[in-house]
Amino acid sequence: MIKALFFDVDGTLVSFKTHRIPESTLEALQQAHANGVKIFTATGRPRQLLDNIPEAEPLMDGYILATGALCLYGNHTVREDLIPRDEAISVVEFCKERGLSAVVVGKKDIQIVNRNEEFENVFRNLLNVKYNKFDVPVEEVIEQGVLQITPFLNEEEEKTVLPSLPGCISSRWYPSFCDITSATADKANGIRAIADYVNIDISETMAFGDGGNDMTMLRAAGTSVAMGNALDKVKAHADYVTTSVDENGIRNALKHFGII
Repeated sequence: MIKALFFDVDGTLVSFKTHRIPESTLEALQQAHANGVKIFTATGRPRQLLDNIPEAEPLMDGYILATGALCLYGNHTVREDLIPRDEAISVVEFCKERGLSAVVVGKKDIQIVNRNEEFENVFRNLLNVKYNKFDVPVEEVIEQGVLQITPFLNEEEEKTVLPSLPGCISSRWYPSFCDITSATADKANGIRAIADYVNIDISETMAFGDGGNDMTMLRAAGTSVAMGNALDKVKAHADYVTTSVDENGIRNALKHFGII
């Protein structure tokens, strides 16, 4: 019996085409919640940038944020994994030296290093982020403790910087950037932490995703669902492949498994 659902956001809950949750998805979430199933996000977005699911917020029992670096149940912090301070500084310096953009996510604030056209295109156009409070210097953000850094670099540049970051891991769900977190922070550890906190066996969880940073979560969950729009390598880790986010994928999967 499935007792908790974990959803990636961009490309899973939210359409890249409309930047909204499809009506069929929202109705399915409402039905599942009414049936007593707990609902969580499991997203690469930090809480400050999770501004694209307002209709679903009342249904959320908690959140896995910043690729698993911060896990919340209600307003309670279940798990928090910070990037080692010296390694956060190293990533920022790497990006500054090469003129690369990076989103630095602190415990309270966010700052952008080398804001450029590529960053604006992804941040504003692809992800449709409205957040614009970037008034705290990056040095101060680092001192808060860093949950995640998202540098805009290619895979070769990623391979160059990662060996100098033994306390970090990297995941990539879009060609232009990757998410760097603590080595113990990923979506899989996030759902394990939440499941343990609410006393649910991992076999009673179901996870939905479409991108590379969802693969650990799909392997860990009791039942895993890849969206029809997911990468092939993501589909390979799923128990079931549903239709795309824009083709009622979540509703179809929840019906398939008898959750609604």
